Amino acid sequence: MVDRLMIASARVRTLLVIFALVAVVTACSSDDNGEDESDGPRVVQLGGPGETGRELTDEELAEQADPAYTDADVAFVQNMIPHHQQALEMIALIPERSHNPDLPKMAERMEISQTDEIKLLEDWLTARGEEVPSGEHHHGAQHEQLMPGMLTDAEMDQLAGASGPTFDRLFLQYMIRHHEGAVIMAQDLTDSGGGQEPSVFQLSQLIAGDQGIEIARMKQLLNQL
Repeated sequence: MVDRLMIASARVRTLLVIFALVAVVTACSSDDNGEDESDGPRVVQLGGPGETGRELTDEELAEQADPAYTDADVAFVQNMIPHHQQALEMIALIPERSHNPDLPKMAERMEISQTDEIKLLEDWLTARGEEVPSGEHHHGAQHEQLMPGMLTDAEMDQLAGASGPTFDRLFLQYMIRHHEGAVIMAQDLTDSGGGQEPSVFQLSQLIAGDQGIEIARMKQLLNQL
């Protein structure tokens, strides 16, 4: 329990740091007599080698504002929620089926990260007035086609029907594939030109980073079986 609280606390601190957006822009100028002629903060674009800087106009500043989110961003977030929900469903099978003492410990950390990320994904959609997927649609041919790594109903049944070392090996093999699918989804978003809005970029990078760490842990545990 203490370990779980420490993990959750550390993760919350990390998320707060990741999503803290701090912008400090200052510029100063003076005339020949040393008097300040500026009415407020200005933004100066640095020139190239040997060139002087140039103050940006209000119109130019508006054009350089944070990019708006896109349909691709919304699709990524909406798809990642059921993707994570299926991972939690797989994790829920461990207590009654696994005989490996290391697997529940790893799965507990995995559960914390997946649950935290689902909350962030849902909050992102809610803040933008976009539809939040329910927890009832993470099976079926549509999601199997849209989202890499998702288990089919038959594979979920196979996992639920296994126990002992057979379950442990099957769980790790399936969950590694599942996590690799999430990394692919994050990479596909970037490759397609999406993920430019700062918040969704941070989300995609957070997910890809967490999944990568957990993949390494699972591969190590799989090699020990």
